[in-house]
Amino acid sequence: MNDFYCAEAISGRTPVMVVAKTDTVLAFEHTRPSYPVHIVVVPKQHVPSLIDLGDHGEKVLGEVLAVVREVAARVCEEHGAATVVTNLGSYQDSPHLHVHVAYRGDPGEGRL
Repeated sequence: MNDFYCAEAISGRTPVMVVAKTDTVLAFEHTRPSYPVHIVVVPKQHVPSLIDLGDHGEKVLGEVLAVVREVAARVCEEHGAATVVTNLGSYQDSPHLHVHVAYRGDPGEGRL
């Protein structure tokens, strides 16, 4: 399984629209969005997943979640709602901890 985040987004090989960043975390607009607003938050160092932190301690989770909170608050303020999700196991399409922050659209538009 290819680590898109290390190989492409963090390295700069694939240009991304940065939404927020710190010394250790990058948040950017998803390169293939599934929703009207779809942002991905990742640690800049390789961390396999939420349940496998690799060589990193839980401090990395706090750093990622601080940026997730900031981005989710902004999305919620601008659109009235936000969804926050991470995938594990076969649902995780890239073996790098990443959190999706999304505005899925108006519920009246048929999106759930």
